[in-house]
This record gives sequence, structure tokens and C-alpha cells, in this order.
Amino acid sequence: MLYGYNLAVVNSPSKYIKDFYNRTVMSRNGSGLDREALTLMYSLTVSVFAIGGLIGSLMVGILVTKFGRKGTIVNSTILVFIAGSLMGFSRICGSPEMVMFGRLVTGIHSGISLSVVPMYLGEIAPKNLRGFLGLMPSIFICAGVFTAQILGLHELLGKEEHWPLFLSLVVVPTFVQLMMLPWFPESPRYLLIEKHNVHATITALKWYRARCNIQAEIEEMQEEQRSLSSVDTVSVWALLFDRSVRWQVLSVVVINIGMQLSGIDAIWFYTNDIFRNADIPVAEIQYTTVGTGAIEIVAGLIGCFTIERLGRRPLIIGGFAVMGICCGGITLSLFLQSYLSIMKYVSVGCVVGIIAGFCIGPAGVPFLITAELFKQSHRPAAYTVGGSLNWMANFTIGFIFPFLQESAGSYCYLVFSAVCLTVATYVFFVIPETKNKTFVEISQMFATKEGILESDQMKLKKMNGYGALENGSLDFDSSSSTP
Repeated sequence: MLYGYNLAVVNSPSKYIKDFYNRTVMSRNGSGLDREALTLMYSLTVSVFAIGGLIGSLMVGILVTKFGRKGTIVNSTILVFIAGSLMGFSRICGSPEMVMFGRLVTGIHSGISLSVVPMYLGEIAPKNLRGFLGLMPSIFICAGVFTAQILGLHELLGKEEHWPLFLSLVVVPTFVQLMMLPWFPESPRYLLIEKHNVHATITALKWYRARCNIQAEIEEMQEEQRSLSSVDTVSVWALLFDRSVRWQVLSVVVINIGMQLSGIDAIWFYTNDIFRNADIPVAEIQYTTVGTGAIEIVAGLIGCFTIERLGRRPLIIGGFAVMGICCGGITLSLFLQSYLSIMKYVSVGCVVGIIAGFCIGPAGVPFLITAELFKQSHRPAAYTVGGSLNWMANFTIGFIFPFLQESAGSYCYLVFSAVCLTVATYVFFVIPETKNKTFVEISQMFATKEGILESDQMKLKKMNGYGALENGSLDFDSSSSTP
């Protein structure tokens, strides 16, 4: 939720933050900032959040191994209180640096959480609910964006005097989390496979599976533990050079970079500017923005409640395809709006389509797929890789979009359209459906792409398996192996 909130919170008060920067620089140097310098300074404020996210994502592997999944989430909350204090007191102290550093610190927290939360949920979820729980983070990302849009209304915290409070409100949900999360058990898979604590594993599973027989699930985890008994947690470097998972790694790279280069963050960061360029009356822009936030939540719920029925592929392919079409539609509508007045409403509809397409699938499925494509020993490194690329692309878009928009105008959205359609094509041809599949079955689907012989597949099952087999066995069809 905080990730979504921080994506959108700088949108509404952007004018006031720029005025604060200009006044502060004028009081220090005797002269204000020119337009280009002010744009650069504000772009840095927006995009430094992504730099923090990159730093946080690089720390994930170390943190989850040392503190566990839940422990990492709990311990990282201190970062939010530091960031909230910096941003909340920035105007009183007359320090733009405090705003930027606060954005950096809260970005570090988001970078950690955006990888660890899906990992935690994926490991505590039963197989038949893995998709549903895997998309829950995207619902709360949308809820965070919507909360920022509501609070940013002029009638609430959208006034000039309230923007420091608006930025620092991240401490409120963090305090709620800190009061509740410590009472929840740690990931059972982490407790058994990495900590070898059988008693704690049984206690955690009983807590999470109050009405189910946990014996089969314990046996499944023990099978995975035995398969990994000679395999240490893989480093990022080792993951990148592991031929047995190169298609999985490539898939994580494509969908995580595509998730950000789709232009969704440009839409969230600069929604008001986009609507202003579409000639929406200034007084109506804030309400139009809030309306898009409500649509985000509805789209996210649709994806969440249909993923176990439709699967992962239709949601992510359909989501990226809709985004690609709508990005092209924005370019066309902005180009034609001087000739047809109705086109300004078409551009708003395309913005809504981009956000809805993103929230249905691309917002959450990449994190879910990252958990499903890798075994316990490879998962932290995979999340580090995916998260790092995600945040680097996030920074790139947040920083260059204002300049890209000024230089290319409405044509800049064609770049995003091409990215979205390319990712949708890649997923269609490369990534298999993982719904209701065990980790071994998923690995077998990718093994055929690697041209692994049947004997190598059997070795993978015995020594390097992706989890327990249903009913303790899996038939290998030699005809499906690539010679």
C-alpha cells in the first residue's frame, strides 16, 4: 500500500513542492531556479524514490536469509518512520534535501517490501490459492494510489499548507502494520527448509491451515528440503550463470522491465499533467484523477478473483496488450484533439484503459511468477534480480518522462506502446501457464526449452527439484524431451 501511495503522492502537490524549492533556493542564493532547473529538481524528487527502491531490492537476499520473510518486513518499518519525519519537517526546516532524502528512504522500504511481501505470501499460500494471494499486493498498490488521490483533493490535504503532512502520512499504515504483523507466524517453508525448525514449522502451518490436514504439506516441504540438502542459497551471480534456469531468469527480466517501461509510472506520476494537456478543465482534473483510482481498485479485484480460474497467462498477456493499444490511443487522441473536441475524452479513456490493463495483470503477476518459477534456493536471488531491474526501469521513466514529453510530445506514448506489445508477445510464446502446478512441473516445462535429456530431468527431480511431487511421483515422457 505504501508503494502505491508514494507513487501517487507527489502528483497533486507538485506545484506547491516546486514553489517551495524555488523559494528556498531564492532565499539561499538570492535568485530563483529557471524552468529547466526546477523541472530537473522536481524530477529528481520523483525518481529518487526509485533509486531507494533499487537499493532496497539489492538488500532483499541478505535480509530474508538473516531475518526471515516476516522478520524482514517488521524490521524494515523503521525506515518509514525516518522518512515520514524527514518529509514532515522539511518545510519547517526549509530543506528540499529533506524531501528528497525522505523519498529515498521510503523508496528503500518499498524496494524491500515489494519483493519480500509476494515472497512471504507465496510461501504461506496453499497451491490452490497461490494466485489469489499473489495478486493481493497489487490490490493494495491500487488502494495506496487511490488513497493518495483522495487525500490530495483540494478539500482535504490538497492545499499548499498541507503538503508536508500529506507526504508524511505513510507512518500511519506502517504503525498499524507494526502493531499486528509480529503476531503472525513466519513462513513455514523458511522455518523448515532454511532454519530446520520442525516444531516451529508445524506451529506455523497449524496457524495458517486451521481446518486442513497439514501432514501432506509437511511431507511436501520435507521432500523439497531433501532435494536441496546439498544446495546452498544461490547468489545473484550464480543465478545469472545457471544454465538450468536461464529461461526463467530471462522471463523475470522481460516482465519486470516491461512492467515499468510500460509507462504506468509515468501515468501515475504525471496524471494531472496528462489531463491538463488533454484540455480537461483545471477544476475537474483532481476529480478525474480520483475516478481513475477507483477504476484501478475494481480492475485489481477483477484480476485477483479471476486468476485461479483464467490462469496467469491470460491476465498478463491481456493486460499488456490493452496497455499497448491504449498508449497508441493516447498519441492518436492528443494529435487529433485540435480537430475533434471529443478526442480529449478519448485520451482520458485511454489513460483509464492503461491503468485498468495494468491492475488486472501486470501489476501483480510478475511478482507471483517470480515466486513460482524458482525453487527455495534460487528464489531470493531471483527477487533481487527482478526487483533491481524493476526499480532501475522505474527510475528511468520517472526521471526522463518530463523531458521526453517536452521533446516528443504525444509521440512519447508510442514508445510505451511498443514495449507493452513486445512483452505480451514474449509471454505468449515463452512463459507457460503455472496455475495449479507444482514447482517440479513448472521446472519440467522450462526444461524442455533447455533441451535437457530425460536423464538430466530425472536428476533435476532428485537432486535439484523445485518442490515436492504430487502423490510422490511424476511420469516423464521421453518423447517430450528434446534430444
